[in-house]
Amino acid sequence: MAGLATSLGAGAATNSLAQMPEIDTLFLFGSNPTEAHPIVSIYLKKALRNGAKLIVGDPRKTWMAKRSDVWLNLSPGTNIAMMNGLVHAILKNGWENKEFIKNRTEDFDALREKVKEYNLKTVEKITGVPKQKIIDAARMYSHADKAMIVYGLGVTEHRTGTENAMAIANLALVCGHIGRPSTGIMALRGQNNVQGASDLGPAPNILPGYQPVANADARAKFEKAWNVPILAASGLKSVEMLDMACQGKFRGLYIMGEDPAQTDPNSHEVRRALKSLKFLVVQDIFHTETTQYADVILPGSSFAEKDGTFTNGERRIQRVRKAIEPVAGLADWQIICRIANRMGYPMKYNHPSEIMDEIASLTPIYGGISYDRLERESLQWPCPTKDHPGTKTLYTDLFSRPGGKAKFVALDHKGSGEMPDKEYPFALITGRIREHYNNGSMSRRVPGIMELVPEEHLELNPADAKKMKLKSDDWVSVSSRRGKIKVRVRVTSRSQRGNVFLTFHFPEALSNFLTSEHRDPIAGTPEYKSCAVKIEKLPKSYQA
Repeated sequence: MAGLATSLGAGAATNSLAQMPEIDTLFLFGSNPTEAHPIVSIYLKKALRNGAKLIVGDPRKTWMAKRSDVWLNLSPGTNIAMMNGLVHAILKNGWENKEFIKNRTEDFDALREKVKEYNLKTVEKITGVPKQKIIDAARMYSHADKAMIVYGLGVTEHRTGTENAMAIANLALVCGHIGRPSTGIMALRGQNNVQGASDLGPAPNILPGYQPVANADARAKFEKAWNVPILAASGLKSVEMLDMACQGKFRGLYIMGEDPAQTDPNSHEVRRALKSLKFLVVQDIFHTETTQYADVILPGSSFAEKDGTFTNGERRIQRVRKAIEPVAGLADWQIICRIANRMGYPMKYNHPSEIMDEIASLTPIYGGISYDRLERESLQWPCPTKDHPGTKTLYTDLFSRPGGKAKFVALDHKGSGEMPDKEYPFALITGRIREHYNNGSMSRRVPGIMELVPEEHLELNPADAKKMKLKSDDWVSVSSRRGKIKVRVRVTSRSQRGNVFLTFHFPEALSNFLTSEHRDPIAGTPEYKSCAVKIEKLPKSYQA
């Protein structure tokens, strides 16, 4: 959100899923959609069947990477160097869209000077990608008519995640691949409704609709509607709350539908933070690793038990209708209202449609949204008025930044916060597999899924396995400077030499005991995608 908002004006996908089959060049960067976003991958596969060329930037040889025209198999944490190298190649060969740059962007000179430092010999040394591959990818993307960059958590879950998103925007802007159907940038979010949650103001520096809390007019509007004073200062990010809990400076948390004890990095410290809280409320549909630390557990309601909306990654507001009454008797919003009322703040909503009406009255990008309209039509924000049709493609005329122009941002390669060394020689990448979802609190309760994927495995390259005399299903210990787990090995060429891969779906072999404390200083996003680990073979007699 922060990166794209800085460069373009809004932290959201620029185009629609329905436009994807018409793409002629797809640049898939830091995303494994066949596993993590299988519905999106259906649209992307249609584009490939229609003849689209495919560039994949990923350390792992994913399903898409195997089928790519160019696989940029970069080392973890070298995204900015990779993007700068591509822009360098484009400018050196005169492949940029000069008219678009002149008319619709600003600060191009700073970018041009910066990427001069990233000649292809330098970028090859940093990223490990042969320079001819970089040239091939640059030519393919810049010469396309309809090119889209689709990126995922392999971009954002680094300590430079926000800057990585800006670097992607730089590449799209240099080529003018934005503001038209079947072009642009599609940021794949981590879970369903992440976009909708982001839209309604959970970040500590914004109010709903990305209205800055520092803006006096925005505060005055919400203060009048809510009848409460709103501080001009930003609050704390979630990871900062946990930091301060460990210091005894943060006393209470209300966690809803989240499992930080399993999904946050450096889990030993997270659990210490949860223990340090004076009061912890957890609202969820199942017991999780986090509910073990709760003083009060409240019942959550699943998607099938509530009315409301989900806003997906293409900015589409989707109506959700309950199939059954909430098992616990109350939907999530009703529980929140009751707590607010008992704490002395009246919340008198009778139905989620009334909450949506309030959102529309205060949030311009949702201004034309109502349940009545959603019963009849599908809408993508921005949809500012009741007669507005919604927006399938952003930035067709102007960018939503001051002056209407997009901004180039000159960026430098910084690398991961923790690099492999003699003691910890492997780079650990964490991610997801298709069969399980996030912390696994739902999918691990499904017998059929558990029959397919019952336990965690460590992906290890065949050359590394041979050197360590390991084969598939051998037990190893994997340790970092923060913790140790025991897990079976899966020997596979999906991981490159020197890299290993784990999911975070299984608490009994939890990768987040290993992941580091490094995080993006702008957004606070943890660096899940790179930390240093060592692997040691366990004796054959070992049994989990």
